[in-house]
Amino acid sequence: MTRSAVQSLFVAAGVYDFVIGLAFLFFGPQIFVASNVPPPNHWGYIQFAALLLMVFGLMFFAVARDPARNRNLIPFGMLLKLSYVGIVAYYWVSTGCPTLFKPFAVIDAAMFLLFWWAYSKQPAAAAGP
Repeated sequence: MTRSAVQSLFVAAGVYDFVIGLAFLFFGPQIFVASNVPPPNHWGYIQFAALLLMVFGLMFFAVARDPARNRNLIPFGMLLKLSYVGIVAYYWVSTGCPTLFKPFAVIDAAMFLLFWWAYSKQPAAAAGP
């Protein structure tokens, strides 16, 4: 995977997570109503998750800026994607999952695979003095 391909991947991932975080932070109630999903008992749960997505989005931008130097951050992004996919898949199969969350899980599964590929193909930065 070329450096520019890795950079493009992580810019896209940064935009994706940051924008989703912004959307749920500022429009969470409207998104839940439009999707016919019952709201949580407190919006702080959604707001915290939204802010975490924004933090991960910023981390993905750091990887995009210097993939070799920030290669060590990629596994954390992989764990984020795997965590979300695992939770949604579990509930999707076991008790059901609102449709609102399913497309994000499919996209995150693809991103996990792309992150793994980028990590395995991206050389680590040379040790400095």
